[in-house]
Amino acid sequence: MSTMMVDLSDPRSSAEFAAVDTERLGEIANRHQRLAEFMRQEDFAALLLQQPSNFTWFTAGGSNQRGGATGATGALFVTPEARVIACSNVDTAQFFESEVCNMGFQLKERPWTELRTVMLSDLCRGRRVASDTGFPGTTDIGQRMLGLRLPLSEYDKVRIRDVGKRLTHAIEATARAMVKGRTEAEIAGEVSHRLFKHGVQPERIQVLGDGRGSRFRRWSFDDSPVHHYCTISAVGRYQGMYVGAARTVALGDPPEALLKAFEPAALIEATGIYFSQPEWEMFEVWNRVHRLYEKTGKESEWRMADQAEIVEYEFGSIPVMPNSEFRLMSGTPIFWHPSVGPVLMGDTILVGERGTEVLTVSSDWPVVPVLVKGTTVGVPAILVINS
Repeated sequence: MSTMMVDLSDPRSSAEFAAVDTERLGEIANRHQRLAEFMRQEDFAALLLQQPSNFTWFTAGGSNQRGGATGATGALFVTPEARVIACSNVDTAQFFESEVCNMGFQLKERPWTELRTVMLSDLCRGRRVASDTGFPGTTDIGQRMLGLRLPLSEYDKVRIRDVGKRLTHAIEATARAMVKGRTEAEIAGEVSHRLFKHGVQPERIQVLGDGRGSRFRRWSFDDSPVHHYCTISAVGRYQGMYVGAARTVALGDPPEALLKAFEPAALIEATGIYFSQPEWEMFEVWNRVHRLYEKTGKESEWRMADQAEIVEYEFGSIPVMPNSEFRLMSGTPIFWHPSVGPVLMGDTILVGERGTEVLTVSSDWPVVPVLVKGTTVGVPAILVINS
C-alpha cells in the first residue's frame, strides 16, 4: 500500500489554528540543527526517534504517548532537511492540531490497520539510518541521545521550574489538608487530582503512613488509614519534563522515632544538594553522601534504597551510584530522595554555575536550615498539624 505524504509545515495554510509559538518553533529549529550536524558527522542519512523522551525533547513538549502514558502513537523520521511524523490516520489530527501545531513538521500517514513498523521499514530501506530503539536495519544510538538532551536548554529550564512549582503545590496542599483516619489511597487520590487539575501527569505516588517506609522503601499506597504521620512523595511529568518531591506531615506531636530519623535524613539530603556541583563526577558526590550516613551512625540505611537520579525528559536516565563516573554539568536536574528508617526526603534540584537551585521549594512550608561547608541549605521540615 502506498504511503501518503503531506506537508503540514506552512503556517499560511493554518489560519484556523492557534497562533504560532515562535519561541518553541525556534527551539525545535535549534534541535533539528543539532541533529543535522550529528547526522553529517556520523554519515547518517536520517534518524528515527520512537522513545517518548526523545520525541518530546525534539518537539519541545509534544507527546507520542497514547493517553499521556501508554503506547506510542507515532515516530519521528528526521533528515538534515526535513522533520517528519510517521503515524496512522487515527492520530494525524491530534499531532498536527495539538502536539506540533504549526511547528514545521511533515506527515507520513498510513491506515491504522497497517502496522507502523511496515511504514518505518519503508522509510529506512536503502538508507543509513540511526535510531533510538535499535529498529531493524538501523544503528542504535539510544544512549547517545542523552548527550543531546543534557544539559537542559534555557527553554527547558523555564518549564522544569514550572512543573516543580505545580508538583510541590499538589503535595503540600494535600499534606496541609490531612486529617486522622484518611487512608493512604485517599491521600494518593487527592495528590493525583491536584496534579491532573494543573496539567501534570502523575508518574509515581507514594503515601507512607505511620512508619511504613521503615519496612518498604518503595511502597506506593493501600487502604490503610493514617493515624499519626505520613510521607507523601510524588513524581510528575509536565510537557515531557520530570520532577519529584516528598513531604512529611505529623498529626499531632511527632513520635520520637520519627524525629530521631529525620535529623540524619535532613543532613544527608542537604549534603547531596550542596555537593551536586558542575564538573563533579557522580561518585564524588556519592562519597560525600556516604560519609554522612557513616557519621550519623546510619551506615546500613543507604543500602535499603536508591538515593537519587537524573530527571529530565526521561525519569532516572542516570542513577546516582557509588561508582558512577557521569560528570555533572550546569543545567543537570537531579531528584534527591535519601531515606532513613521511616523518613523519606525528596527534592529536585538544578545544578548551576552559581550554586544549586532547588526546583521544589515553597514559600510557606517549614524549613530546617542545615550548614554544609559554611553554606546554609534549607530542607523541608516535618509539618505538624494539631487538631
